[in-house]
Amino acid sequence: MKKEISTVMDLTRYYLHSPQFLALRSRTQKDYEYVIMRCMATPIRLGKTLGDYKLDRLGVADCKIAYQQWVQRGVRTANMSATVMSVLFNMAEEFELITRNPMRSVKKMQTQPRKVMWTADQVRLFCDTAYAEYKWRSIGLIVQMAYTFAQRIGDMRSLKWNNINFEEHRLDLEQSKKRAEVHLPININMFRMLEQQYKDFGFQEFVAPHPFPRSGNYVNYNDKEISYIVNQIKEKANLPKELTAMDMRRTAITEMVEAGVDTTQIMAVSGHNSPNSMRPYIKHTFKSASNALDRRESYKDA
Repeated sequence: MKKEISTVMDLTRYYLHSPQFLALRSRTQKDYEYVIMRCMATPIRLGKTLGDYKLDRLGVADCKIAYQQWVQRGVRTANMSATVMSVLFNMAEEFELITRNPMRSVKKMQTQPRKVMWTADQVRLFCDTAYAEYKWRSIGLIVQMAYTFAQRIGDMRSLKWNNINFEEHRLDLEQSKKRAEVHLPININMFRMLEQQYKDFGFQEFVAPHPFPRSGNYVNYNDKEISYIVNQIKEKANLPKELTAMDMRRTAITEMVEAGVDTTQIMAVSGHNSPNSMRPYIKHTFKSASNALDRRESYKDA
């Protein structure tokens, strides 16, 4: 194997056909492959890219140079790249192609948690603007479902009709990130919208596909398409540029926290597997403080 795998690119080719890679979900495979191939093109020294490097010549200093270049595209991108490359180097270490994973010694930068939130009026304005244009109707539904159900945009864009139980007014979903299963009630307004959507698009599998077929088939949106169209809708609605569709889930969960909903009940909706994972959503807001003090006064008066 050492003769077959001498460079980082050789290792990449092997990994992309390995049992470890093939055991990943198809979405994760696509994400990993995209990240890895971008990493391979990272210039290191003397015109060499990361993929060109001999495994036994690649050191911690080279990995630090690569990481600093990844940081220029964003800390989250850099940390994701380092994590995925570390998976490759761990495999090389197991096969004794290298003595130590050099990426393990690269110190990652801390990411600042995103705090942007939508207001209820902004959500309403966005949805009204999206639904006013036929070409945007599915994007409006994806975003509204993410807000209503406190789910990730990626899971809503991939949602299929077999996830919807019309008889019991229920959404049954296995989340893509952690494979947590959630079972959520569908409120009456959302149920009516889904009924209408099913009348129009129930002949194919996706709840919110492109409204126009592509090569004769109806397909779901990808993340880049959603981001691009969401920006178009925000511009037409004159909404702040810093708002993103991904903020909908955070907004919905934070609203539940501020409403005083029990953490375990929120976890049943969000799919979080521990109270600690809920910490980013616990905000010291005026509304939260008011709810806490009001409950205290109610307790004292009882």
